[in-house]
Amino acid sequence: MSTAAVTDKRPGSLRGASLPRWSPWAIAAGSVAVAVGIGLGAGLDSKVQWGLIAAILFVLGTYGIAARVEGRRQAKDRVATSLVWVAFLLAVVPLVSLVWTTVSRGVKVLDVHFLTHSMGIVADSEPGGGIYHAIVGSLEQVGLATLIGAPIGVLTAVYLVEYGRGRLAQAVTFFVDVMTGIPSIVAGLFILSLMLIMKLDPFGFAGSLALAILMMPVVVRSTEEMLKLVPNELREASLALGVPKWRTILKVVLPTSIGGITTGVMLAVARIAGETAPVLLLVWGNPFINTNPFEGAQASLPLYIYQQYAAGGDPAYDRAWAASLTLIAFVMILNLVARGIARWKAPKTGR
Repeated sequence: MSTAAVTDKRPGSLRGASLPRWSPWAIAAGSVAVAVGIGLGAGLDSKVQWGLIAAILFVLGTYGIAARVEGRRQAKDRVATSLVWVAFLLAVVPLVSLVWTTVSRGVKVLDVHFLTHSMGIVADSEPGGGIYHAIVGSLEQVGLATLIGAPIGVLTAVYLVEYGRGRLAQAVTFFVDVMTGIPSIVAGLFILSLMLIMKLDPFGFAGSLALAILMMPVVVRSTEEMLKLVPNELREASLALGVPKWRTILKVVLPTSIGGITTGVMLAVARIAGETAPVLLLVWGNPFINTNPFEGAQASLPLYIYQQYAAGGDPAYDRAWAASLTLIAFVMILNLVARGIARWKAPKTGR
């Protein structure tokens, strides 16, 4: 009898015992059931505690069952996979809970009237009013901050990657790292000190300057990493053809990394879109519509949410949740636009 015939008759002779594919789901279901029983028996009211107990039981159960059936080596591999899934769920559950709570409570007053009217003469304790003035203020302040911060951040990153050498580049890198970690209130206090020196009243553009300060280090860091990913062969090929370095950067390096740069800018915009402290210091808020960011106090969505929540009362709380839902939708739209631009501007690859 040939060796091939023996192998065909005994296809699993070289394979050890293994758990079925559905075993993780069964272990997870059993862990949840046991955790619920422990929670009810111990009088634990928090579902978070039940979830943590279930996660611990899932990891321990996976190791015990896998070690008995497949051996310790394969059990360690399954435990590592289980820990990844547990960490993923621990990160997703709060996010889903936050989105669900915001949507369920924000849709109560979120309608066309709410989006197209301002608070005007409506008191915080009264129902009605809207967030049109806050939407206008946020769009103008974030837009001006982006026009200031994004070009400066991108050009700074180009300098650090393409030209930066010596102590100046080291100093710029150091200060970018420092600026990345500064609290938003510090940027607001810096602009406020300049306003006090020049004796200026609160206005929307002052908030844009503070937001631009917060935005620039994020843009610099993300753009710098994207530029470093561009292969040096592309730069060398362009320079070998006699193309000047500035034109190589403009026509080769930046188009190649435009997708990542756009994503970094959008992340920076999403970061500053929810800032409240600088706006509270520099813009003050305004219940009426002010479309001129260079004169007079303005509103913004984060400041509107803070003011409505601080006012108290069910009407104010409903408006705060509806404004929070609007802000989340605004950030999601920005991310979708960034992905669309990145896909559109990404280098086309051929076969």
